[in-house]
Amino acid sequence: MGDNRLVKVAIVAGMACSLLAVPASAQSLGDRFKSLFGGKSDEPATAAPGAAAVPEDTGDLTCPPVTVRAGASTYAVAAPGKQPVGNDLRFQATITKMARECSVNGGTITARIGIQGRVIAGPAGAPSSIQVPIRVAVVQGGVSEKTIATKAYQTTVNMSEAGSEPFTLVAEDLVYPTPPGALGDSYIFYIGFDPQALKPERPAPAPRKKKQP
Repeated sequence: MGDNRLVKVAIVAGMACSLLAVPASAQSLGDRFKSLFGGKSDEPATAAPGAAAVPEDTGDLTCPPVTVRAGASTYAVAAPGKQPVGNDLRFQATITKMARECSVNGGTITARIGIQGRVIAGPAGAPSSIQVPIRVAVVQGGVSEKTIATKAYQTTVNMSEAGSEPFTLVAEDLVYPTPPGALGDSYIFYIGFDPQALKPERPAPAPRKKKQP
């Protein structure tokens, strides 16, 4: 009888703990971001300018590995009419850490891509607020790469007198069809800076008015 009481107490205690757990939908952005990075701090490690971020790959075949696309690992901006080098550099952003998480629902996959980085002010002086443009894409690798889905995101970094500020971004709405069979083994998430994403879209041309007969 004593053993039965202990079992019942343990079951009740377990149920109480599960009721106290915070549902995923109620978690803050910081909590969700930490879950992508295994509970580690949001503060990214300081990387030297131009240093490549380490790809994150947990071997999950339903969730492709994520890496920085070649040539898109840094975002450097210069003073007007200058090149982003030497004393003309206003600021430079780099990606320092990445993680990903996927959920499968029927015939679609929704990916959450976590990105950490840092913006460093240059000799020409950085503005107080900086828009950092990042593009995330899922690509089918091979001899001829095929883009399955792509989306641009932006995050704002408020600079301080320290001249070096971290940033975080979680892209939560990249959706693409579930690849058939083993085709998903060739999929990969590419991330990188995309300055073109900062340019406003051109308005659609107004429809021509029909001439009256």
